[in-house]
Amino acid sequence: MQHVRFSHGKTAQRLCLCALTLLLLVPSFFSNAWHVAERKRFLDEQAVGECLIAGRMVKTRRDGIVSAGGLTGAWVQDTALARGLSDSWLSPQQARDQYAIYFNGAGPATYAPYLSQTGGQAMLYSVLDGLIPAPPRTRLALLHLLTSLLSAVALTLIILWFHAEFGSAVAMTVACSTVLSQWLTVFGSNLWWSLWAFYLPMIAAMYFLKKSRAHGRTALIAAGILCFAAVFAKCLVNGFEFITTTLVMMLIPFVYYAIRHGRGVRLFLKETIAAMTGACLAVCLSLAILSFQIAAVKGSVRDGVEHIVYSFGKRTHGQAHDYPDPLKESLEAPTLGVLVRYLAASYFDFNNYLTVSSQFLSGFVFKIRYAYLIAVFLAMSGVVLLRAQSGDSAELRARNVALVCAAWASMLAPLSWFVVFKAHSFVHAGINFILWQMPFTFFGFAVCGVAVKSVFGRKDARSGRRSSGWSALSDP
Repeated sequence: MQHVRFSHGKTAQRLCLCALTLLLLVPSFFSNAWHVAERKRFLDEQAVGECLIAGRMVKTRRDGIVSAGGLTGAWVQDTALARGLSDSWLSPQQARDQYAIYFNGAGPATYAPYLSQTGGQAMLYSVLDGLIPAPPRTRLALLHLLTSLLSAVALTLIILWFHAEFGSAVAMTVACSTVLSQWLTVFGSNLWWSLWAFYLPMIAAMYFLKKSRAHGRTALIAAGILCFAAVFAKCLVNGFEFITTTLVMMLIPFVYYAIRHGRGVRLFLKETIAAMTGACLAVCLSLAILSFQIAAVKGSVRDGVEHIVYSFGKRTHGQAHDYPDPLKESLEAPTLGVLVRYLAASYFDFNNYLTVSSQFLSGFVFKIRYAYLIAVFLAMSGVVLLRAQSGDSAELRARNVALVCAAWASMLAPLSWFVVFKAHSFVHAGINFILWQMPFTFFGFAVCGVAVKSVFGRKDARSGRRSSGWSALSDP
């Protein structure tokens, strides 16, 4: 009977946590309800960042969903842009024009496709746009609301995983940090980025490994198939945006469970190889699909392959002399300088709520920078590792040590993009700050929650486990 009550209590906790998280995240993503993000940045990213989705929806409305290979794009009068959006890009006014065309129906007759993304999200939204019986502005708002909900659901699943592994106190810490992230707020409702898709592979791995304790060949095949499906879905939705980060994210649960369950290096490598084999097959299939999409516009699959190779070089470490002059600065930029820029960015900004005359306070104290967070996460990791040696149960020690290792392994996810796709990170410094949330800050704040809980929680003399003062139900 006591076990039944405990089980009901845990279920009630999860439902309450789920409802609370969704109630906080959906309004934040949809309208910046809690003013976490700067208003201008939030509105500009919605207006400019997803203009190619608006252009695609108009194209679908006029010519069908597979016209122009199903690629996203924009309606332009500029003949140079009309050949395709590659080295040239839309001006702010041209970006805003896409919404005017979507709302009013009139505009330039030339559709310029964007060749570097499959555009699955645009196809999905185009279908929904044709099914919703409402004026264009209402349809667009409903699509933003749907995207906000999908993003909130994805992040809630991550928070619920932390609840299952570490209890309510840690899950609430992660949930609060998620609500306070200005970059998650900025991206949460954006149709172009479709934030939820980036987390699909990691979420799939989290819950698969949590439920599966098998280690044989069948389990490895299942892991490979699951990772193939999740990564392929991600690539279909928003292409190869932040693909290295997505793949590293997917591996973090493998790191966590390998350490927690003491699976050993050999088994960890087998699981990782199975997962990455499935993921790489998904990426290759997606690249093949994109090549055929480009062929529908350019005339041959070879044109598609050449564009992919060219695009990879200009976003990574290609030779500057092989690219137009506007790209040379990003290709020649030092990688260390790019990393420093991202360390100095702000996770949360108190200036959105308070106004002070001191430049020092507004610039260095009110702006909670990622460099500050890394220092805090490092200190809290030390606390967790020290407390793990002070009498906790073997299971709890393994769990906490695994979390710390997973947290610092998760830092490789954003770093992989900053380093490998250095040129892209140099150009898009106003966008790529979101990468710190994939998933480094989630695990970092979880470490903080575990550290505080281990210091201020009361110890259960019977089990050697620590619980927070909230109740015994706060433990997993």
